[in-house]
Amino acid sequence: MKIVTRFAPSPTGFLHIGGARTALFNWLLARHHGGTFRLRIEDTDRQRSTKEAIDAIVDGMKWLGLDWDAEVVFQFARAARHAEVAKELLAKGHAYLCYASPEELEEMRESQRAAGKPIRYDGRWRDRPVSDTRPNVPPVIRIKAPRSGETIVRDQVQGDVRFANDVLDDFILLRSDGTPTYMLSVVVDDFDMGVTHVVRGDDHLTNAARQLQIIEAMGWPIPTYAHLPLLHGEDGAKLSKRHGALGIHEYAGLGYLPEAMRNYLLRLGWSHGDDETISTEQAIEWFNLDNIGRSPARVDFKKLDNLNGHYLRQTSDETLADALGPLLDQRGTKVDDELRAKLIKAMPGLKERAKTLVELADAVYFLTARRPLDLDEKAKKLLTAEARAILKELKPVLAAAKWEAQTLDAAARSFAEHKGLKLGAVAQPLRASVTGRSTSPGIFDVLAVLGPAESLDRITDQI
Repeated sequence: MKIVTRFAPSPTGFLHIGGARTALFNWLLARHHGGTFRLRIEDTDRQRSTKEAIDAIVDGMKWLGLDWDAEVVFQFARAARHAEVAKELLAKGHAYLCYASPEELEEMRESQRAAGKPIRYDGRWRDRPVSDTRPNVPPVIRIKAPRSGETIVRDQVQGDVRFANDVLDDFILLRSDGTPTYMLSVVVDDFDMGVTHVVRGDDHLTNAARQLQIIEAMGWPIPTYAHLPLLHGEDGAKLSKRHGALGIHEYAGLGYLPEAMRNYLLRLGWSHGDDETISTEQAIEWFNLDNIGRSPARVDFKKLDNLNGHYLRQTSDETLADALGPLLDQRGTKVDDELRAKLIKAMPGLKERAKTLVELADAVYFLTARRPLDLDEKAKKLLTAEARAILKELKPVLAAAKWEAQTLDAAARSFAEHKGLKLGAVAQPLRASVTGRSTSPGIFDVLAVLGPAESLDRITDQI
């Protein structure tokens, strides 16, 4: 059997971190088995679905590197096919016409509330003869769900989940205006797309029980279900915006790498021994449904930062220099060939300290700053009168040295020893004068990258 998975978001909002994890798990399952991964946009809620959300979902998937097979399926465009299945169920006796008015249904619900009963449709049109109609009243089509026994969702993550059929009412398949409901559309699309595995959040478990009733009534094959526990924040509560959860597209803007995000999402509820750092190639090789945990995973953004720092250090200096281009452009600095060469030369020292591309862009301030430098407060405090006097004596020593990091380091150490100073008393004001900051990559690496003319001029400015 060829495995077919799908990611089916509703474009009523952006692609959030939970949805991105679902997409990743479906993608990995398909790629592991050499199967097919499909993208379906469930845009049947016409009032809330927006083009902006669709674009954000597609862009987020592309940024994550989750490529899909074949064309994107838009659910609303298939409404006629969904309605056709509802009518087929009606013809087979697995569904029926219901002419109950909104007022009747509200009265029914009020009565159930007053009696302390569960709120659900009571089947009042279920067994009426076909000839029993209401002129000029467009009916809905309802599933004729079994009233006894139970529906069992056999789930690869949750195990067997049982639902008593007497609590699953005769839900609507086709509305009175002829539009299909979500419950019907999902089942028909999955069947027509040949979906073999449905991997989604466990908030869909009850939906699975209802959808199974449609599948069984149609005599269609039952897909393999895997319902993922929802993500929680660090406080154990369901993940929300107050925990800092963002749309996936926003993580790109914050300087995270897609390979780091894939690794991070993979470890939210899936494990492979004690491995934390898992490449995409390893993930494809190792992924299975058996290793998905049944407990909600907690989102820890510090872990994402640490993973991203790891992937930054693994990325080539040239690639990182190119990735910084758009960020620096936003800040008003064009990366020409000369600056790119300096970025590449400085990158080994820069990426050891940074955890995101944004931090990298901040760290290259010393390369892009214009003289005289705008010193931060800590740098100003370092440049005391005594420190400036040290710089005045140090400048000709550096100017006479061969302009390489190792040689400059040796010259500064010799100068400090001759003056009876600790190296920090020399290096710290030197860093402040050349970078305008109290922290930076190794100061002698910075001098080597900037070159003698720019470096000495910056020192002169502070003397």
